[in-house]
Amino acid sequence: MKRYVALTLTAAIALVGSSVIPAFAQSSGFDQGRVLDGPGHVLPHRERVEPFNRMLEERLETLLPRLMRETGIDMWLVINREYNEDPVFFSLVPRPVFAARRTTMLVFFDRGPELTVNRYPYGALYESAWEGGDLEEQWHGLGEVIAARDPKRIGVNVSRHWPVADGLSAALHERLMEVLTPELKERVTSAEELVVRWIETRSPLQLEAYPQIVSLARGVIAEAFSERVITPGATTTDDVVWYIAQRFEDLGLDIWFLPSVNAQRRAADEDSGCGADEPFCGGSGDFVIRRGDVLHTDVGICYIGLCTDTQEMGYVLRLGESEAPAELKAALAAGNRWQDILTGEFRTGRSGNEILAATIALATDEGLRSSTYTHPLGVFGHAPGPTIGMWDNQGPTPIRGDWPLYPNTAYAIEGNVKVELEMWGGQDVQIKLEQSAVYNGDKVHYLAGRQTEWHLVR
Repeated sequence: MKRYVALTLTAAIALVGSSVIPAFAQSSGFDQGRVLDGPGHVLPHRERVEPFNRMLEERLETLLPRLMRETGIDMWLVINREYNEDPVFFSLVPRPVFAARRTTMLVFFDRGPELTVNRYPYGALYESAWEGGDLEEQWHGLGEVIAARDPKRIGVNVSRHWPVADGLSAALHERLMEVLTPELKERVTSAEELVVRWIETRSPLQLEAYPQIVSLARGVIAEAFSERVITPGATTTDDVVWYIAQRFEDLGLDIWFLPSVNAQRRAADEDSGCGADEPFCGGSGDFVIRRGDVLHTDVGICYIGLCTDTQEMGYVLRLGESEAPAELKAALAAGNRWQDILTGEFRTGRSGNEILAATIALATDEGLRSSTYTHPLGVFGHAPGPTIGMWDNQGPTPIRGDWPLYPNTAYAIEGNVKVELEMWGGQDVQIKLEQSAVYNGDKVHYLAGRQTEWHLVR
């Protein structure tokens, strides 16, 4: 497929230059594990259109035809209406598109041009092939397009188990069946496998851009977990939450959930706010950050069509300290070891449940008290693909955990380890880590490094 139609014909866009986001050519500001500077440059909204559309064209030209053939779908219909867009819709149309505009019908066919059956052209990628004004004419036009191409399997977005593949409403499904011949009706099938593969798979240009996107999130965390933001004894965890949220807003970056920040501390400390015999001491919300506290944050942003999910740890230095205590360094190293065990179990074709079981077995053998809840990343922060454990279920996850691992897919390597600290009187510290990574079919690569050193608040 080299051109596209929605009852729309598309014109090709030439790829120019060697960098998806030229403004990101500067150093990302990361060494092995520590952010050296704040976030890098963020493109103005107008300048984000071109790189997004180049990545989209690459995906439509090279990825979609292959996935349609691998999943046995020779015609794919994405039909939706304004205010009730299919979850997959915005991954298929160029920027700036903000709505489906009345009723939009995208038709992808593996034996000719793609089509959209609607009256609005979608940028340079789609040129309308239907110029009517009547909704009934539009539906009949769709029926004619399908009949003329005589597809063997017509994929539509209905799914019991994958929300991202369940975007066709009952009313639109009913209307579609009314314009198909009895023979064509028998060929309609769920496109869930195609949808999941389309959403979970990253293209070369996306993989080129992704490290810089992740570095933006990590850079803001480095700012937040520093004395530039935190004054021990005065700043609350909620103050840091709203600093992070506002910083992303000022940078023009969308968050897909409100950041969280929490603190852990030794229960036996004077005025800790906890009983000395409590197994855990800490809090969030209006919890005042003090020296000696261990900090944790969870943030997620989306930029140029790709999302991140990041959790990192900070330590508030006590007076006289210039670095984190040795026990905390060892605890973070234990978290990194858990990451290594997990990513070392990634194999093409393995299910998420199989990866989880292997990770738990090896981590237990090494004496790690770990919990794994890793998920795919990409167009969405919680993307479809193999679920590798859940925070409330360390056993098999039906359906989503059974999904196999494919190359060129991205993940939030998420989980935690609990480590007993002598300096806290035997109380546990929980090291909660999450880093964005890609599996290339051979091994897992962190997209912008990973945390191997503590963020320090001086």
